[in-house]
Amino acid sequence: MTTRDRGIALTVVLLWGLNFIAIRYSLDHFPPFFLASLRFAVMAVPVLLFVKFPRVPVRWFLLYACGFGIAQFLFLFLAMHLGMPTGLASLVLQTSAPFTVVLGVLFLGERMTGRQVCGILLAVIGIAIIGFARATETDLGWGAVGPIALTVLGGLGWAFGNIGNRLTATHREPGSAQPGDALRLVLWMSVIPPLPFLAMSFVFDGPTAGFDALTTIGSHSGLLAIAGLTYTVLLGTVAGSGLWASLMSRHPASRVAPMSLLVPVVGLTAAWLFFGETPGIAELLGAAVVIAGCALGVMGTGRSPRPTADRVAVSGVSGWRRHALVSPDPS
Repeated sequence: MTTRDRGIALTVVLLWGLNFIAIRYSLDHFPPFFLASLRFAVMAVPVLLFVKFPRVPVRWFLLYACGFGIAQFLFLFLAMHLGMPTGLASLVLQTSAPFTVVLGVLFLGERMTGRQVCGILLAVIGIAIIGFARATETDLGWGAVGPIALTVLGGLGWAFGNIGNRLTATHREPGSAQPGDALRLVLWMSVIPPLPFLAMSFVFDGPTAGFDALTTIGSHSGLLAIAGLTYTVLLGTVAGSGLWASLMSRHPASRVAPMSLLVPVVGLTAAWLFFGETPGIAELLGAAVVIAGCALGVMGTGRSPRPTADRVAVSGVSGWRRHALVSPDPS
């Protein structure tokens, strides 16, 4: 990887780490499900008008959109709304990496290495340390475990999205990939979640909660929320995902993917600077264990099943396959 590309990777890490700060500011004003609907709706309209649908199987596109777009943000936004600290959210969401490895074994016939098994166990131990520390060292008691569990479920949703992304590459006609398909997949994913999230908002947030928040958009919290939403869409998703897709198309996943493990470092540091969040010693220990486990899971590349006709890499598809393994946009 060239110095320029390493700089691009670090830029993406910074954009995605700060994205959790933007989400927090938005959640301080908007109800969680209405925010999720709004976050995707502002992207969906221009995508429908100006972006060509990628040449991918629709059923796997829907798996990607429902996992990455709906399940991830449903649980992440709800967890942060219920008190999940911003910095820890950026960390715990990285459980998507070991989840992706496990789902690859269950649904794609892949085989785990010993290093990956150790990484998954380390990640579980780290989450347990954080949960115990939050339960015993905060006023919330064991109620603090709920938001952590919801964030873990967000990581699981992200992992299902990764599997859907992978399947869009392995179940398509050889030679059918087109330049920019990976980014178009990310953009078109935003078309699916707005209506389901709006329905959830009506039921759980209340039929007028989101629109009431819009009427006070000129307030201090409203302006911060709009700034956060703008950051999430333009910098976190369009710029961040576009740059990442470009890197994944030019370099092996084993060189690019580990850079995403710096996202929670940025997230934890930014949460301390912006909100004064200071993790305890036990939480920091758990964070280090989670990052180590995720690193083993990402870098300990699993063994693929015996090649079949639909897994033969062709020009344009190999880059897709690398991109599908790790797609760490937490926007």
